[in-house]
Amino acid sequence: MVSLVHRLFSVSGIDFLKVLATVGFSSLFVLSAKETKAIEADLSSHLVAITAGFSGDRILLFGSINSPGEVIVVVRGPDTDFKVQRKGQVAGIWMNTASMSFESVPSFYSIASTGPIEEISSSATRALNAIGFNNIGLELPVTKAAGKLADSWKEALLRNLLRSGNYQLENAEIVFLGEHLFRTEFELPANVPTGTYSVSVYHLRDGQIIDARTTPLTVSKIGVEAEIYDYAHLHGAMYGIIAIVIALVSGWIGHLIFRKG
Repeated sequence: MVSLVHRLFSVSGIDFLKVLATVGFSSLFVLSAKETKAIEADLSSHLVAITAGFSGDRILLFGSINSPGEVIVVVRGPDTDFKVQRKGQVAGIWMNTASMSFESVPSFYSIASTGPIEEISSSATRALNAIGFNNIGLELPVTKAAGKLADSWKEALLRNLLRSGNYQLENAEIVFLGEHLFRTEFELPANVPTGTYSVSVYHLRDGQIIDARTTPLTVSKIGVEAEIYDYAHLHGAMYGIIAIVIALVSGWIGHLIFRKG
C-alpha cells in the first residue's frame, strides 16, 4: 500500500512525507472497511497565495474509496454577481445596447470525474447537488427574461466565463492507482477570483450518491498586493488621489528626462 500511496503524490512532485504529516496517514487510509467511511479525500494545500508573480496554480486532490463506484469532484468558487453587455450598431458605431445582471453565480466552476457525468449520475442527482453547468443557478427570473431571450443571455454569460478560464468545459480526469486510491488535479488561471472555495467529492453507485465530502480551499492575495487591494477598497477616494499624483509625477519626470536628451 505504501508504494501505491507514494505513486499517488510523486506524479506531481509533492513531498510524500510532508503531505502525510499534514493530513495524517490514518485519516486517509483505514485498514478495516467497517471502520472507514465510503470515501475519504483531501487537498495537497488548502491555501492558494496570490503574489506579484502569480501565473496560475495547480491543486492536487487525493483520496480513497472503500467499495467500487464512480467519483465526481466539483470545485466551486464564491458566489458573485455578473453583468453581461450586448453590443449593437447605432449610427454605424458599435456600442453597448443592452445589459443583463445575474445574481449569486459561482465565480469559478470545474469538474473532475471518472466518466461522463451524464452516464455515471442521474439527472435528479445532478440537479440536487448543482453538478454541471445546467444546475448551478444561472437561470434568470421571468421578470427579467424568459424563453429564448433568457437562454441567449445565459449562453453569453457562459461564453464569457469559459473565455476567462474560470469555468472549465472539459472535465478533469480522475486517475485510480489500484482499486481504492485516486487522484486528480485542477488548474487555476492567473485571474482566479479570491475567496473561499468549496471542493465537493461524491462517491456514486448506480447513478446515486452514497457518500460525499466537502473541504474548503482559500484563494487569497498576500504581501504588498494584498495591502494595496485592501487600501483601495477601504479608502477608495484617497487611493484615487494617490494614483493620480503618482501618474502626474511619473509623467513630469519622464518629460524632464526626454527634454534633457
